[in-house]
Order: sequence, then C-alpha cells, then structure tokens
Amino acid sequence: MNKHIKILKQLIALMLVSVFTVFPFSVHAVKSEQVTSSDVSETNTSFESAVANLAVKSFSKKKSAVIALAKFENEKLLDIFEIMLAGKLYYIKESKIIVAISKQDKGYQAINILTGNTEGTFSKRKLKKISVNNSLRRMLRTHIAELKIRSPQSKVRRAAVEQLLKSIDENSVTLLYKLLENEQDEAVKDLARVGIALWNINAEDKQLKLKSIAILSDSLLPQAKAQLQTLYDDTEDSELKAAANKALKSIEEAANFYAVLENVVFGLSLGSVLLLIAIGLSITFGVMGVINMAHGELMMLGAYTTFVVQQMMPDYITTSIFISIPLAFCVSGFFGVLIERFVIRYLYGRPLETLLATFGISLILQQFVRTIFGPTNQAVVTPAFMSGSLEINSIFAITYNRLYIFIFALIVFGILLLILKKTRLGLEVRAVSQNRSMAKAMGVRTEWVDAMTFGLGSGVAGVAGVALSQLTNVGPNLGQGYIIDSFMVVVFGGVGNLWGTLVAGLSLGVINKFLEPWTGAVLAKILVLVFIILFIQKRPRGLFPQKGRGSGS
Repeated sequence: MNKHIKILKQLIALMLVSVFTVFPFSVHAVKSEQVTSSDVSETNTSFESAVANLAVKSFSKKKSAVIALAKFENEKLLDIFEIMLAGKLYYIKESKIIVAISKQDKGYQAINILTGNTEGTFSKRKLKKISVNNSLRRMLRTHIAELKIRSPQSKVRRAAVEQLLKSIDENSVTLLYKLLENEQDEAVKDLARVGIALWNINAEDKQLKLKSIAILSDSLLPQAKAQLQTLYDDTEDSELKAAANKALKSIEEAANFYAVLENVVFGLSLGSVLLLIAIGLSITFGVMGVINMAHGELMMLGAYTTFVVQQMMPDYITTSIFISIPLAFCVSGFFGVLIERFVIRYLYGRPLETLLATFGISLILQQFVRTIFGPTNQAVVTPAFMSGSLEINSIFAITYNRLYIFIFALIVFGILLLILKKTRLGLEVRAVSQNRSMAKAMGVRTEWVDAMTFGLGSGVAGVAGVALSQLTNVGPNLGQGYIIDSFMVVVFGGVGNLWGTLVAGLSLGVINKFLEPWTGAVLAKILVLVFIILFIQKRPRGLFPQKGRGSGS
C-alpha cells in the first residue's frame, strides 16, 4: 500500500515538474511564433506603405521607416532619399500622399513620388514637410551612397565614394570594403582605398597607420592632407612622425606642380582668346596698315549674332552654336566690307585719320546694338557639351568651354593659314602686304584685295565673338575690353604674320596668368605693356617681321 502511495506521489511530482517546465517553453514558443508572423507581415508590407510611413512625426520612427525602405529593391528609392535629403519631400495634409514639390507662380506643384503624376498646385499650408534632423541626414547619405555604389556606371560609383569621403565613418568603410571586392575601375578603387586609409590612420595598429600614410601620400584630397597634418602634430612616435612629414612634403610638391600647370593651362586659355581676337586684326593691320579701332565692335556683332540665333532656336542650343559660326563670319565680314568701301578706302596712307574714323565707327556700332537690343547685357546659353569641367584630380580641373575654345582657336588659325598659303586670295594678300606698288604693277587688283582682306579679318573677329559669348555676357561694350590687348598681340608678334600672332597671343596669355597672383590683374597688364614697349625698342617689327621688298615701309 505504502509502495503504491509512494509511486502515486512520484507521478504527481513528475506532473507538477512537467507543468512548470513545459508551460514556459510553450509560452515562449507562442511569443516566438507571434514575432515571426509579425516579421513576415512587415516583410510583406508593400513599398507604397513603407513610403507612407515617412510621414510620421517622430524622428526615431522616420529612421525605422528609412531602414525599412532601404531593404527594397526599387528604382525610385534613390530619388526618394535624395529628395528627402534635399528637404523637398512633403505630404498633402488632406490625402496623406507623399509628394515632391517645386515652386510655381501660384503656389507649389506637387508631384506624386511613387507615380510621377502631378497631384496639383497647392498653397504651403496645405502641405506638410517631412523634416529631417542631422542623424537622419547621415543615415540618408549612407543609404544614397550605398545605392549609388551599386550603380553600373563608374562615374556614379566614383561620385558616391567622394560623397562618403566627406564624412567617413564605420558604415562608410564597410561599404568601401564591399566595393573593393568587385570594383573593376582602378580610379574608383584608388579612391576607395584612400577612404579606408582615412579611417585606418586613426587605428591603434602602428603598421596599419604606416600603410595608411603611404596610401594618403599619393592623394591630393584635402581630407588626406588634414589627417596627415593631425597625425604629425599629435603623435609622439618618431617613425610615424617622419612618415607623415614625408607624405606631407610629397603632397605639397604635387600641389605646387599642379598650381604651375594650372597657370599654364589658364594662360593658354586666355591666349587662345587673344589669338582669336588678334588674328583678324593682324591681317587688316598687316596688309592695309589700318589701325582699326572698330575691330572689337565687329567681334561684338558676332557675339550678338550668336544670341539672335539662340533666340530663334531655343530648343536646339548645341545646333545653334554651330550655325552661329558661319553666320557670325558673314555678318561681321559684311559690315567689314561696308566699312572698307565707304570709309577706309578714302583714308589709305593716313593712319591717324583711320584711327579716328574707325573709333567713330565703333561708337556708331555700339549705339546700333543698344538701339536694337537695349543697353543691358544678354546671356547666351552654353551648350551641354561645353558645360562642366574635365577633372584631372581633386585640385586640378579644366573647364570644357575654355578647352573647346582653345581647340577652336587653333582650328580657325589653321583654316586661315591654309587660305593665305593655298588660295589665290591668300597669294594676292601676301603680295600686297609685302609690296603694294609691285603687286599693283603685276596686275593685282589691290582695291579688291583690300576689301576682301578687311572682310576676312572682320569675319574672323565675328567668329571670335561667338567664342567670347561662351565665356562672358554679350553687351554693347564687349569689344572695348579686348581691343588694346589685341593690338599688343599684333605688335609683339609681328605685323601681318600669323605665326607671330599665334606665339604672341599664347605667350602673353601665359605671362599674364603667372603675373596676376603676384601683382593683381591690373598691374599685370601694365607690366605686360611695359615689357612690350621695351621689346619694341629692340625689335620694332616684332618677333616675326615680314620679309620682302617694301615690307618694312
């Protein structure tokens, strides 16, 4: 009996133990099951619902919404994050639709962020901004960079890495390590290595620091120099200090080299503009001995021609530039021939009177464009292919408009050289410029040559105006700022010599750019003028004087 009671007690105890051990596990299992189904529910949440969650007030909930959105593979995700970061993401108070806004005359145009459709134009009070704080901005920048890093375009990936380098952190470094695993573009890989080195230079491992210093010594990024300078100032380790100092000197030498190169490139750019302006003047001054003070205004007419063509073709900016070149040549050339036929032809052999006459013509032309276009400057739109810059590295870039103008100036120079060397007009122009009396005695119609030469020089001035319209605003006084410089180029290079004009224009441009940092723009021009005056005392006929009988008269 006692034995049975004992067995019964053991069974009861075993049942109690089962209840208190199994029941908690059962409860945990239920909870676990509930969490799992919640996760599944969250996973199945649509992209549209995730976007709608951005409209909450709490910044912590907005962070959660951004994290949830980042898990989706959606082509609209990058645009949403960028608009949100820019502070242009709103929602319509009445409908709760998430929109991007743009300012309009009668309010704000709201564009549905998901469909791209316009929801209408609203007043500001009917919209609510989805605000972001600094923490959320950092998170958005990281996600934007992560999305861009996965882009198939190396240019986009590079821009993403550059963005990460502005505020490098642990998450950024993780992204950069992932990028290095599959990246094929060496430039992007080098930039990623620099980003990792910027982080690792603060590591505890000395060898990792030395490796980071070696990588940063080849970088011209401001962040690299700043980190190396900080390490040099703060560290007491002699080996690290020596390595950082060596890296800083290497960066400084590279920066000095690119500063010199930048002055050379900018000088050549300025020289190409001077070449374009002076090359037409060199022809008329060299052949006819006419001091044409209206040359700048003929260039101005070419610039206004570009403006007019663009106004007629607002949707075809690139095409309009190419159409403007021959039109500007014809317009300025036509005015040049008119000036020669009605004024200049009666003043040959009287250079001071031609100077006064052409100065008066320049004033008439200025008033002519003021009457038609008004006294204010006109802006000419730069075509897309001339916008932006060619970035060589982080401290040296060449703007495309100046690069194309330099190439354009060389093309114009080459065409003009071919005309003067390979055509009958060129032969007669050279004959008249070297000995007018002998050329006339040989049957050359010097009056016709004068008219065509003045028209050719004026047409080239018009082409120069097309180029200048891409560098500055078009206005009635456009030509006045360049006329003195163009005369200096002609006199320095040698009157009537195209090669002299090329060398003089480019060299004076470079000299001017090297002087400007030391003396300022105005004093630099004065010094160049003094140099030319002294040079002319020694070589009155310039660098490349004309040859032939009578050429010195």
